Amino acid sequence: MSEPDKRLGAIYEGDGTCRFVVWAPKARQVDVHIYTPNEQVVTLESRPRGYFEGVVEGIEPGSTYKYRLDGGDEWPDPVSRHQPEGPHGPSAVVDPDGFDWTDAAWRGIPHDRLVLYEMHVGTFSQAGTFDGVIPHLPYLSDLGVTALEILPVAQFPGERNWGYDGTLLYAPQHSYGGPDGFRRLIDACHAAGLAVYLDCVYNHFGPEGNYTGLFGNYTTTKYQTPWGEAINMDGAGSAEVRRFFIENALHWVREYHIDGFRLDATDRIIDESATHFLQALTTAIHAEGERLGKHIVVIAESDANDARYLAPPELYGHGLDGQWGDDFHHVLHALLTGEDTGYYMQFQTMADMAKAFRQNFVYDGVYSQYRERAHGNSPKQAKARQFVVASQNHDQVGNRATGERLSHLVSFESAKLAAATYLLSPYIPLIFMGEEYAETAPFQYFTSHTDPDLASAVSEGRRNEFKRFNWAGDVPDPQDEATFQRSKLDHSLRESGQHQQINNLYRELLRLRREHPALSHLSKDDQEVIGYEVERVLYARRWHAGHEVVLALNFAEETVEIDLPIPAGTWTLLLDTADERWGGEGPEAAGIRSQGRARVKIAGRSAVVLERSAT
Repeated sequence: MSEPDKRLGAIYEGDGTCRFVVWAPKARQVDVHIYTPNEQVVTLESRPRGYFEGVVEGIEPGSTYKYRLDGGDEWPDPVSRHQPEGPHGPSAVVDPDGFDWTDAAWRGIPHDRLVLYEMHVGTFSQAGTFDGVIPHLPYLSDLGVTALEILPVAQFPGERNWGYDGTLLYAPQHSYGGPDGFRRLIDACHAAGLAVYLDCVYNHFGPEGNYTGLFGNYTTTKYQTPWGEAINMDGAGSAEVRRFFIENALHWVREYHIDGFRLDATDRIIDESATHFLQALTTAIHAEGERLGKHIVVIAESDANDARYLAPPELYGHGLDGQWGDDFHHVLHALLTGEDTGYYMQFQTMADMAKAFRQNFVYDGVYSQYRERAHGNSPKQAKARQFVVASQNHDQVGNRATGERLSHLVSFESAKLAAATYLLSPYIPLIFMGEEYAETAPFQYFTSHTDPDLASAVSEGRRNEFKRFNWAGDVPDPQDEATFQRSKLDHSLRESGQHQQINNLYRELLRLRREHPALSHLSKDDQEVIGYEVERVLYARRWHAGHEVVLALNFAEETVEIDLPIPAGTWTLLLDTADERWGGEGPEAAGIRSQGRARVKIAGRSAVVLERSAT
């Protein structure tokens, strides 16, 4: 018996033929039942290690089918590329070569030039579709965004969901526009000069519409995650499970021209084998990128503060290109809101803010009050460009009880200070959709499960989730469509008032970051950072290639005058977020002449940026 075809799933080969390849070691016989256009049932041939394979005639793109296991019930293809009726319905054959791409010259965005914009397709536009995003691409490019980071689009139950309940990981959500809709969006992004990063969930399957367990041991009871059984990455049959996920990523690169990945909760991918799944995955993605002449970037979300994710395989790391730096968000949020419950209890000082600005991890092996143990390790060997920072994201907004954005929780001046702090840091910034104009809509947790018992359990579980936080307000019902509708953006807001002013500030901050050598150069080493606890001021001096800037960030409510160790020379005011141009009451700061120390006046909750003038 020969090995199965290299690609999994229904592979359309043209001329009315399709090759079906499925891993189903739990079955003795697998038939593919073709429903349309001409009904037929074909028994697939057994292959080594639990695969079944066969070539079927009379197939065209759009033909629908299910697999029949051992002559009994029929189920969607675990590697379905399209689910036109949702996760419980038949799978559909897709011809990836049938789309007319226009991005042959596209090579992506250099890693250190990334400005990520995190987007949920269903709520970004009123249409809630891939096509609904396209008219907004010129605005995002003009703003200074260089890459969209799209929340998971793999097929989930119902019409609305964050995407983390995906069950058919190769199929773009049907209610968003399916495969061709996603391709149109990506092609349009590349035409607008924007890369596309996809959020992928490789740590669990969603609870509804997951039929993989009927085919093989995709999950294991050996480990547990917050969402149930872990993915089987190191047990019996794990070689084929790992292949399933690795080919999933490669499928997004090959068939959708994806430029990079954000991997959800990688610390919940449990693998005790000698070569960790994340290393194998990243190696395969990088090899495919090299073959295509592109560098495909892999970024992890992880709560572990473990720099081994970023270390190269030759140093026994996983070799990822980056990871989210949650500590930076947590201390910035805590300082601006005053919240001190839950994990925010351990991020309360300017020293924490300075450490996050200096090296990203606040918890690098030191004791964590929240966890009641030491947490993390040193990120010393990691590069600045390997960390993604934000003032808010889908988790930090949507996982609050009522989905309040930062602009709902703090003053206008504080929101501007937050933007300056992370956009002018030496790390990769991530803007959460709508924050750049202080969107008034919340981003709440929503689902549309069709299983009544599951729907009830999700609603009840959401109400019980926030016991370690003292957040006010009733928890919206995730199953109520109104929860979803409340979360849709109103892009017209950015055209007037304070919304327009903060939008213009974001544009200016991103221009400074892009055009000023000391700000575009991402380095943890070429900077000096000091936190002043009494004054609540963060001082950061950054330099590169003869250019130098000073950031003076005032987290106090009142105006502060403070002596700072600014090197001798003449310093020009580049930006003050308290300026009337940005909706403030007028700048407190001005250009200065320093003799090695200088006194700077900073309005409350404001950021001042000074540039050293040529002598």
